[in-house]
Amino acid sequence: MVEEQIHQEFYTKKRWNNWINKVKEADLKLTNEESGELDDTGLLLVNMQDDVILACLKVIAKFERDAVSQREALHILSQIKDIVLEEIEPISEDIDMMFDSIQTSLMGALAACECYINGSYEKDANIEELFKAAVESEEQDDIDSVFRYVAEIGASVLAGAKLPESLLEDVQYGPVAELMDGIDSISAAMVGADSYKEDDGDYEPV
Repeated sequence: MVEEQIHQEFYTKKRWNNWINKVKEADLKLTNEESGELDDTGLLLVNMQDDVILACLKVIAKFERDAVSQREALHILSQIKDIVLEEIEPISEDIDMMFDSIQTSLMGALAACECYINGSYEKDANIEELFKAAVESEEQDDIDSVFRYVAEIGASVLAGAKLPESLLEDVQYGPVAELMDGIDSISAAMVGADSYKEDDGDYEPV
């Protein structure tokens, strides 16, 4: 249990449930089952994932400013993980597939944040080599190693490394691709507006 009192709510169950309800109301469907392409309202799912990513980046920002300790930061991330990785009741085959994909992507993002906060990565690591190792681990059905390599890639990105744009171009759909989607979301958020760095962590309902 964390000794220090944490006052901010970085992400809430209510917020996550609001996104789930919005997706239900939109009645999203896969327009191409093979490619996984979405119709126009698929942007809602992107925003749902990015909302969680932003919350994680707020935690990272506070940790970097020593506004929260390592222990606090990991505790907050654990709370976010409990919310967004909780099993979602079946809705429809298409929506269930979409939620499963989002949750897998968020697993990659959260693992990267934990890896960064713990310092469990090499600051001068070669992202391309880590990615290659992740793909090889997937081919060997070594999912634990896939998670480790993807987390290290994400931690490097959080530390300031650039994620090569061509990295995911030829990768086949699978654990690496889905987990790396979370890292790609982190990378995209970090090159966008950085107002999250000064945010107090409080949220209004979606």
